[in-house]
Amino acid sequence: MNDPADKLFEARLSDLTFRAERSGAGVFSHFLDERQCVIAEQWCSRNCGGLRYLLWGGFPEARRKMLAVYPDYCQDYIMEGFPMVCLSFSYRNEDSLTHRDFLGSFMGARLKRETIGDIITGEGLTQAFVTDVAAKDLSSAVTKIGRVGVKVSTDLPFQMDTSQEFKEISGTVASLRLDCVVSLAANVSREKAAGLIRSDKVEVNHFPPSGVSQEICEGDVLSIRGSGRFILSGIGGETKKGRVHINLRKFI
Repeated sequence: MNDPADKLFEARLSDLTFRAERSGAGVFSHFLDERQCVIAEQWCSRNCGGLRYLLWGGFPEARRKMLAVYPDYCQDYIMEGFPMVCLSFSYRNEDSLTHRDFLGSFMGARLKRETIGDIITGEGLTQAFVTDVAAKDLSSAVTKIGRVGVKVSTDLPFQMDTSQEFKEISGTVASLRLDCVVSLAANVSREKAAGLIRSDKVEVNHFPPSGVSQEICEGDVLSIRGSGRFILSGIGGETKKGRVHINLRKFI
């Protein structure tokens, strides 16, 4: 792992583990993004020793999660210790608010991104997980999201539909090389797909790829800047010309 930011993050994980060992109690991180969650899972499996660890974002499908590192005897109550709060924002059903609206308002309140977890929007109700400190600031300071008046509460249990919606994409590719799959996903030429990869605009499972020829496997997640996130959901047979049938799902 050569990225300086990743090295710094691993140092933070080491410090978290040290503090858990020294205190004999659970120690928690801020909210981690999906890439950091993968790194944390891999690092903790190798380095936590006699300690346990858990990633949790408030609900099972959460993308942004906190990491808890704790001794074995904390197992029974560690879930209750995560320093996060589910904030509920209610407003009129006819007022349409997006994830971007809420995140912009939170950042406008001078919150750091690491204090904000997942934000799930719906008709007349949005629920967001934030750190307990951030929750105090938002509960007292936020009365509007954009131009829409909202009522904030902290006592409503999480109840949003978190099922992911997809757009199905199917086609054939010359091979399962990354440039071929990106070409189909982003609907661009293979040459342009290779350019996107070489200019660091593509990630595979939240990490930079090894190159345009990296082979993609079923279940891999592709993030293509300007086009969105995709999962290779199926690999079929070959055509008479040797091309491979694949199915992609684009996250909506």
